[in-house]
Amino acid sequence: MKQNRILEILTKSTEYVSGQALAQQLGVSRQAVWKEIKSLRERGYEIESVTNRGYRLTAMPDYLNAPAVKAALKTKIIGCELTVLDSVGSTNDFLKMRGNDGCKSGAVVAAREQVKGKGRLGRVWQSKKDENLAFSFLLRPRIAPNEVACVTPLAGLAVCKALRSFTGLDCKIKWPNDVIVGRKKLSGILTEMSAEFDAVEYIITGIGINVDQAVFPEEIAYKATSLLLESGRHYDKNKLLACLLNQLEEEFIKNNLELSPEALSEYSELCATVGKNVTFTRGSRRVSGMAVGVAENGELKIMLSDGSVCYVNSGEVTAQGIY
Repeated sequence: MKQNRILEILTKSTEYVSGQALAQQLGVSRQAVWKEIKSLRERGYEIESVTNRGYRLTAMPDYLNAPAVKAALKTKIIGCELTVLDSVGSTNDFLKMRGNDGCKSGAVVAAREQVKGKGRLGRVWQSKKDENLAFSFLLRPRIAPNEVACVTPLAGLAVCKALRSFTGLDCKIKWPNDVIVGRKKLSGILTEMSAEFDAVEYIITGIGINVDQAVFPEEIAYKATSLLLESGRHYDKNKLLACLLNQLEEEFIKNNLELSPEALSEYSELCATVGKNVTFTRGSRRVSGMAVGVAENGELKIMLSDGSVCYVNSGEVTAQGIY
């Protein structure tokens, strides 16, 4: 905690901060401050020290870290509490514990490594340390459980727009919760909630993005890609996370957690599933049709061969030409 406080003080200052000033603000000795500075340097933070002037932070480490993310963060709510872990089972599960303990709406947990990440339908999402980006955020909206359905498509819209802006790649949305480039998956989104009766206690949205992964397991290699594979570039994960959080807050506040006419129009325009022949399960049988649009509640509108239109709100939908 003392190291986080030192980083907070040094990040906010453009001048040198004396060891005495740091010691007074932390309530410790100057020797204790020096030990913490030494430890921070070992973690990759570049901190200058000049006799009779003090300390100055000159560079952040390349790996994901909270001070570097905060330096590019422009939000007021999402990221008000930001935790970056070295390793975690699942950022969603970690944030559930925080949510049950009463953390603020807007709390964010990210991890350099996620070993038991969760996808839809019980799938597992894993990656090596510092290879990809995994994070979750918690909100406490005053809405009913049946109003949560728009959260995932809104998050998908925000992630897609942020990635397009940050990387210049032609990212699209695969209904309901993936962001793709071409025919391959780049990002997945999972929203969970805790609710009592007719009120939501909190919702947690987890987002995983393949950033620097160059090789995928054989069983998913045909349908997975990364920013590195698509662009040939390595991206600053701290700036990328800040960009994503900034866009998420903008979309959520601007659209009041709903698929407003503007958001629905943008989502539909970026949705690669619309206009494709799709196959889905209805009851015990497989049904095919044409995806013709997205409804206000996020459901996929599908026109069947007899001309009738049905709505799908969950489950596996296979779109022709997209994994």
